[in-house]
Amino acid sequence: MEKKTYYFIGIKGTGMAALARVLHDQGNEVLGSDIAKETFTQGPLLKAGIQILPFDPANLKPGMTVIKGNAFSEDHPEVLRAKEIGLPVLTYPEAVEKEVVGHTSIGIAGAHGKTSTTALLAHVLAAVEPTSYLIGDGVGKGNDDDRFFVFEADEYRDHFLDYHPDYAIMTNIDFDHPDYFKDIDDVRGSFETYGRQVKKAIFAWGDDANLRKLDVDVPVYYYGTGAGDDFRAENIRRTPAGSTYDAYFRDQKLGTFTIHLYGEHSILNSLAVLAVAYMEKVDMDKIRQELANFSGVKRRFSETDIADDKLIDDYAHHPNEIKATIDAARQKFPDKEIVAVFQPHTYSRLAAYIDGFAASLSKADKVFVTPIFSSIREQGGSVSSADLEAKIPGSEGVDMDSIDKLTKYHQAVLIFMGAGDIEKYEEKFKELLNK
Repeated sequence: MEKKTYYFIGIKGTGMAALARVLHDQGNEVLGSDIAKETFTQGPLLKAGIQILPFDPANLKPGMTVIKGNAFSEDHPEVLRAKEIGLPVLTYPEAVEKEVVGHTSIGIAGAHGKTSTTALLAHVLAAVEPTSYLIGDGVGKGNDDDRFFVFEADEYRDHFLDYHPDYAIMTNIDFDHPDYFKDIDDVRGSFETYGRQVKKAIFAWGDDANLRKLDVDVPVYYYGTGAGDDFRAENIRRTPAGSTYDAYFRDQKLGTFTIHLYGEHSILNSLAVLAVAYMEKVDMDKIRQELANFSGVKRRFSETDIADDKLIDDYAHHPNEIKATIDAARQKFPDKEIVAVFQPHTYSRLAAYIDGFAASLSKADKVFVTPIFSSIREQGGSVSSADLEAKIPGSEGVDMDSIDKLTKYHQAVLIFMGAGDIEKYEEKFKELLNK
């Protein structure tokens, strides 16, 4: 395949960084621009020899193909310059769609669990068959000759409607992104449209009432723990070391599988992986080995030991994700106190789900709520962190100046959750403990 020069506008974004690595692996010249603030995606890009520049229209040169991050509008100075000198400009989803063609592609969609499921499927398939992948934690690997291409398909602003994969995994449908979708039916309609673009089959969570309503043109195989599911987990044993279960496709036993991951959602994610592998006739014994070897992804239940505490960093920013994360912590640390430190992510999301947040967070033994993280699109709103605290008995507010409140907890599990900049609270807390 002819090699090109790709220029990424917003190259540090998690999806963009992953795609940059895919295209670089294929032998293309790749560079891009972004803000100066350091991100976790930056190091791997630089290590690969991918240049990161400050935003500047003068960066654009003849012969480049430009890929525009989803956060950037058509009137961004670099986009305007690219068009002025006649460069092709692709959106991120358009560029991904061009990459998946020519492989057996699997696009993973869902309000929650996309990144974890994509990472698990990519890890397992790549160990058994030649596989390219694009994961929403900034990790990507590309090879033109690979059999499979595993990628995350994000529903936000209907970005996934650019994709036409061979298979889709749908982990769930939930009313998220209230700044874009009107209601749950609006979300379901988008998933159904995406489903009609799938070529071979869809694997969907069987307990999701909205996924059960899918009206699509390909077979839908449901996975879960219910008698009506096509792919089922039975005889589940959950321990502090992980989970083991017997997997079935209808009446056929596929084997006994172990994952060193926590929470029921991890069992479901692994079932979706088994379903894809089974349909593509991948060796189940090899799949069993690789499922047991997987240890997780960035910002999804990432553990650190500090002093005598366990710190868990997690991207959870929706009530169902918070519930799943606390459930996972209870499984792994059944005898420890669970302390949740939550940063609400955007005013509109907190306003839309405040009762759900309160119910999920209340499953922790103690809850601390930080000030709301405001996004570029949304700087204020009619709701506050105090409104959430008022709905959770015994909860407290915490900010950068009062983070020392957490130092009174010993032999505890402290879960820092959020999709904003919750890491700054973690780092300040670690500094206090290390003193």
